[in-house]
Amino acid sequence: MLGALTRVPFHLSNPLMSEDTKATLDALYALGTEFTSSAKGVRIHCEEFRRAFGTIDARNSGTTIRLIAGLSSLLPFKTVLTGDQSLIRRPMSPLVDALIQLGAKCEYLGKRGLPPISVQGPISKPRCEVAADVSSQFVSSLLIACSQKENDTSIRLMGEMRSRPYVDITIQMLKDFGAEVEEKEDVLKVRGGQKLEREEYTVPGDFSSASFPLAAAAITGGEVTVRNLEMGSPQGDRAIVDHLSAFGASVTVFKDSVKVVGNALQGTEIDVRHTPDLFPILAVIGAVSEGKTVLRGGEHLRDKESNRIATTTAFLKSMGAKVTPTSDGCEIVGVDKLQGAAVETEGDHRILMAAAVAGLVASSDVRILDNDSFNVSYPGFLRDMHQLGCRMEVRK
Repeated sequence: MLGALTRVPFHLSNPLMSEDTKATLDALYALGTEFTSSAKGVRIHCEEFRRAFGTIDARNSGTTIRLIAGLSSLLPFKTVLTGDQSLIRRPMSPLVDALIQLGAKCEYLGKRGLPPISVQGPISKPRCEVAADVSSQFVSSLLIACSQKENDTSIRLMGEMRSRPYVDITIQMLKDFGAEVEEKEDVLKVRGGQKLEREEYTVPGDFSSASFPLAAAAITGGEVTVRNLEMGSPQGDRAIVDHLSAFGASVTVFKDSVKVVGNALQGTEIDVRHTPDLFPILAVIGAVSEGKTVLRGGEHLRDKESNRIATTTAFLKSMGAKVTPTSDGCEIVGVDKLQGAAVETEGDHRILMAAAVAGLVASSDVRILDNDSFNVSYPGFLRDMHQLGCRMEVRK
């Protein structure tokens, strides 16, 4: 998105080509952005956004629909946004309310508060309030959009911020492209009309995806090294390194890689309010760690691709784990061994991958009733797990 907003040819190196990022590329293409792919990455160019030809389908990607909604609020014509059956159950009202306060015309085309929606700008009013305790994506969307509207904006954050590292990433990315955001307590001030300037960007390695092979090493007594990880990254999910250490795994951090060696694991207590994507795999680790593990602070997990508190605890219970859901996470008493089961993921990619890792320490086969949702965020998951010696078979 930022590359398209530079208005000049822009090159993105090391891009992740997953279902989520393809949804973003398709949305930008519908709005007039040109793309050329090669072995070196993706060339992006958009001289001017146009009216979308038809409805923009963000598929399963909450990031896509929320960031593109903000972008759409800059445009003087109506843009219609929707998604798959999972996405149209995810909240949009905090962002829609904020865009309306900024002068956008927005309409719910189905159930109030949920996609599909229409958005028409241009936004021009100087201030808004946004609920920050539901999703950081609302804040990120407003930051990008407000940097491009004509006048300055004050964004007041209401409630306790959730997933704060993702807002930090957005602010850092804007800075990398020459824009600035000023923070004063619960207010973010964004100067309007900021020119984004950059010719290329290299996408760093993803700690969220790396958490699965690293956790696999921890629970199986194996050894895994994941390269292309920078501990200086603003990614919140780099916390997986500290969490694995807290469980008792042997963790070694190098300049651009992390090595985990399995060890006797002990239960621990972890606050997941800023790293909700780690919740399913942390619960798996806790399920086979001696003693008690408490995962807390994740009320917003109920509004992800699935209700991740329910889906995570359900599949672990079916595998013989001693796990109890709570209002903001779960409590787990570790067992020596999990058992085979049939797992329902509700189409949630992180549930599929967490259940697959759990299957590595099960007494019999685990059958996951979902053969491809990992493509949403980590299309190389099966390949990488096979390379590590895991036996996983996809049956249509």
